[in-house]
Amino acid sequence: MSEAAGNLTQTDGVRAVELARNAVESFVENGTREQLGSMRDAFYLRTGAFVRLENTHGRGRLRGCAGSYDWNDHLGEALVDAAIDAASEDSCGSGVDTAELSSISVSVCIVGNVVLTDDPLADIELGRHGVAVERGAESGWLYPTVPMENGWSAAEYLDRACRTSGFAPGAWEDDDTMVTLFEGRVFREREPEGSIQELTF
Repeated sequence: MSEAAGNLTQTDGVRAVELARNAVESFVENGTREQLGSMRDAFYLRTGAFVRLENTHGRGRLRGCAGSYDWNDHLGEALVDAAIDAASEDSCGSGVDTAELSSISVSVCIVGNVVLTDDPLADIELGRHGVAVERGAESGWLYPTVPMENGWSAAEYLDRACRTSGFAPGAWEDDDTMVTLFEGRVFREREPEGSIQELTF
């Protein structure tokens, strides 16, 4: 696992979720980008990150998800970028609005090792690997914890990742589809604006 993900403390994970929430709120309420200022050392390391926003009212629904497994940015910048993209109208068709903020639960996935695979069904380890599926300009991804939360098999997990990309189930087997596996640590609010936990399986 990359230094950023592997060496994160629980406090770093909490701060990562707090930073993502602050970035969402700054963007939604004021249209501004969260200013990082002084950060914990872990946030200056280069690694990818994903942010997921869920509305917890009723049966709950996904309100936004964005990010990248690339290691081009500092973790702090990657988290802010992902949070803004997740809250924007480009993510799930409609942007998060101010009235929703108190019902939005924030989670982050901080990326570790990244593996390109020609045989994802053989290489994937459920609970350890997140999945990114790409073909042309279209792409989608799922957190490492998702199949464990839903009781999916490896094939179901890959099929669901394809669906997030707008591809048909089984597209991960096509020669023109690139499947990337990434290790990552997932931290999330137990409830909107509430305490933060690391998900492990």
